[in-house]
Amino acid sequence: MSHIIYEEPKDDKHDSDLHQKIIDALPIPIFYRDTNGVYKNCNKAHEQFTGISKADLIGKTVYDVQPRELAEQYVRHDVELYESRGVQNYETKYQYADGSIHDVVFNKALITDDNGDVMGVVGSIFDVTHRKVAQRELEKAEEAKEIASIMLHKMRAGVVIVDKELKIIDANPSFAGFFGDELEELYEMIPGLRGADLKKVIPDMFIKMFTSTLSSGDSLQERDIRFQNKLLHVVVVTIYKHKVVGAIIRDMSAPVLQRTEIISRAKQVNQHNLDTVQKIAYLLGENAALTEELLNSIIESHQYGDQNE
Repeated sequence: MSHIIYEEPKDDKHDSDLHQKIIDALPIPIFYRDTNGVYKNCNKAHEQFTGISKADLIGKTVYDVQPRELAEQYVRHDVELYESRGVQNYETKYQYADGSIHDVVFNKALITDDNGDVMGVVGSIFDVTHRKVAQRELEKAEEAKEIASIMLHKMRAGVVIVDKELKIIDANPSFAGFFGDELEELYEMIPGLRGADLKKVIPDMFIKMFTSTLSSGDSLQERDIRFQNKLLHVVVVTIYKHKVVGAIIRDMSAPVLQRTEIISRAKQVNQHNLDTVQKIAYLLGENAALTEELLNSIIESHQYGDQNE
């Protein structure tokens, strides 16, 4: 017994509807222009992307829907595609129906009929505006990071930045200089001490300030720590809460101090004793040695962390 294979008669309208449903299901904006540059079809994603309905697009050229300078670019690329008979990929601009300009990537190819004759151009559009903005922001961030690093390395105060694992992200020479020759030698071998374990390069008395700030998420903590015959003022600040902190370390026993620092410290030590502040201001102008002596006396009598321990 023979089997009869029944074939449905070819229905051009059915095929056309099916093709339209297929391209409409795609989330990528797709368009088709004939050899005269006239739009013949697009999908729903293209309508949503451009803000132009299919009904308003069909029968128009790029000159009807885009600014002239952009339309000329598209046409020039179309001509190059017809000449090369290949595929095309390029980045350009596209104006939405609301007038906003977006960065896009066109992917285009020629479409041919059953005889191999070119019928027109089929293409897709990818909006890369957010990617471009992110790229520009990244470039700005990298530039800012580089500038910040240069400034950090020129600061006289010791500066170190660490992550939540207490791995050093960056540090300046002054920071290494506070903690001895070995750390300075390590700094020369590893610029910025990047990647070094903070716990292995500075004493525990400093480490607990970093761990406490990381754990608490406080905006800053500060205290004075006496270390190797120096009185170091340490300020640990939160950069990214619970993730990244930085510290600024200054030698408060240094012989030369800024006027503003002396007055600021005096106010912190004894806000109600205006007479002390006045004496310091007076001594700044009259006798640097007496100023230093008085300042050291103030510092010795008031150390930031001691009150909270």
